[in-house]
Amino acid sequence: MCINAGMKDELLSVGWALKPGAHPVIIYRKAKSMSVEFIFRIIGMILMGIGGGYLGVYLSGIFELSPVLWATIFSLIGALTGLIITPFITTRPFRHIFSLSKQLSMQTMLSGLIGLVVGLVVAALISFPVSLLPVPFGQILPFVGAVILSYFSVSIFVTRQADIQKIFRGRLGTGSADGDFGADGLSGERNVLLDTSVIIDGRIADIAHTGFIAGNMLVPSFVLNELQHIADSSGSLRRQRGRRGLDILNRLRKDPAIMLKITDLDVEGIREVDDKLVVLAKQLRCPILTNDYNLNRVAELQGVRVLNINELANAVKAVYLPGEEMEVQVIQEGKEVGQGVGYLDDGTMVVVEGGRDHIDRTIPVVVTKVLQTAAGRMIFARPDMD
Repeated sequence: MCINAGMKDELLSVGWALKPGAHPVIIYRKAKSMSVEFIFRIIGMILMGIGGGYLGVYLSGIFELSPVLWATIFSLIGALTGLIITPFITTRPFRHIFSLSKQLSMQTMLSGLIGLVVGLVVAALISFPVSLLPVPFGQILPFVGAVILSYFSVSIFVTRQADIQKIFRGRLGTGSADGDFGADGLSGERNVLLDTSVIIDGRIADIAHTGFIAGNMLVPSFVLNELQHIADSSGSLRRQRGRRGLDILNRLRKDPAIMLKITDLDVEGIREVDDKLVVLAKQLRCPILTNDYNLNRVAELQGVRVLNINELANAVKAVYLPGEEMEVQVIQEGKEVGQGVGYLDDGTMVVVEGGRDHIDRTIPVVVTKVLQTAAGRMIFARPDMD
């Protein structure tokens, strides 16, 4: 599902209309899946029951027994068997293949398809001379060769999919230098996965508006579901944070200069949202935009590129060197005796030695030391009252 500036507000405001814990899309899909499976069970039960009846009549003729009794028994056995095994040979394999295809990027699937075609072509070329071998080799080896060549060809092409993509882009002259196939199947686009924390934080809207984030911002459906749970939580502060996240998504969607996409791509077998984001980022070969310290470290350990808004904020803060002058408003006492504390417009803490006597005043100061900590930059200064 893609949300852009031309769509109605109702698509994203679903998080406001739902009751706590409600999942209308998931419930609808499960109900639809169950109804289709039930129909196939009925069809399988009827067909297996008819087949069992014919088998019972056939066996009764061989063993000279009552055809009605045997037909009834085998019909019931066939109907029960069809009711049980039909989903395992119809709907469930299809659903597994469908869920697997959702986890693969379009680039991977296209590379695998090209590899399959190449493998079958090579197998067809060698099948004729191989078929001239003595029986049974001439009958078995062409099929075995086709299977083996197809498997190896698909594996090789999927492994070298990045090189194949570069070849196509070089021939067509389109796409970015290092772009990947996006989650919507379009090539030549840069994608960035948004984490729940960065949506709730709110600064992403201003950063995206400036144009520093190029390409599509992808919001997986499981991230949107987590936002909905936060917005529906019983805690007041947590509920406000969730609703602010939904407001931020609406703001991003309404900005015509920003391309926001909500994708149904999911990772089966994983429940944690952070783990799903890391796996999905590896599959799509795109970075994760977050300000979650733990997610940042876990993603980096798994080779996933992370764009951290806190690191960006620290990087764009003004740089002051010892000896430079500035003005700061001292607003409170410091930890040490006689210290005063003030803050710059970008949030940088300024510790003023001897600033306790100037609380609630804006005074000129001279920078004496700049300290970079894990929480950010801290500036030490002394009053410049000359």
